[in-house]
Amino acid sequence: MRNVRVVGVRTSWRTVADGEFFCPDCGGDRNYLRRAGRRRLHVLGVPLLARGDARPVLECSACHGRFGLDALDHPTTVRLSAMLRDAVHTLTLALLAAGGTASRTVRETAVAAVRAAGSADCTEDELLTLLAALAADTGPMTGTYEAATGGHCGHQGLDPCGTALAIELHEALEPLAPHLAPAGRESLLLRAARIALADGPCTPAEREVLATAGAALTLDPDDVERVVAAAARGTRYRG
Repeated sequence: MRNVRVVGVRTSWRTVADGEFFCPDCGGDRNYLRRAGRRRLHVLGVPLLARGDARPVLECSACHGRFGLDALDHPTTVRLSAMLRDAVHTLTLALLAAGGTASRTVRETAVAAVRAAGSADCTEDELLTLLAALAADTGPMTGTYEAATGGHCGHQGLDPCGTALAIELHEALEPLAPHLAPAGRESLLLRAARIALADGPCTPAEREVLATAGAALTLDPDDVERVVAAAARGTRYRG
């Protein structure tokens, strides 16, 4: 009898939704139950008075740990991979639009970057077709555009960070930035800089794209310059 709790407040839980999240305790993607609770005063195990609603929780189906709803702010590993793939894809297109696709080395470096980010089937033709579609969506270009018909132009004249591409860069990179360590954000920018540097020093338009990307990734301008300089030291220009 000494162990019997005479009076206390207990919470009864009910499941209101389910889904998948990144479990902080398991350290991986898991299913969860979203549970709502009602607190009641119990006397000798009998519920008597309602004491209000309990804060909703997410309960991991694997470890049964309970977490606040802010745990959903962290993307699952599957979602994070997709965000990274989309970010690299968008940044690659922006750099190709800024610097052109005349250089075979640039095209090869761009394809390699997109493939390494998870789009294993990416081809030069696919990137060039997307650039053509992008040019059609953003209006007339200052230079000729022959990519869709098999040729390769020089500077594409898409005003890379003035309108649509700047918006797309921010939309792709800003949600990703909080989930990457500083080294991860710099690594993403380093890959982009290697595309810009594949055919020689960065053009002003390419530098503008890299600066915009760095800002979206919450990197200081000095850090952006340092990353670009590191990429230049490790790049052999083959034209």
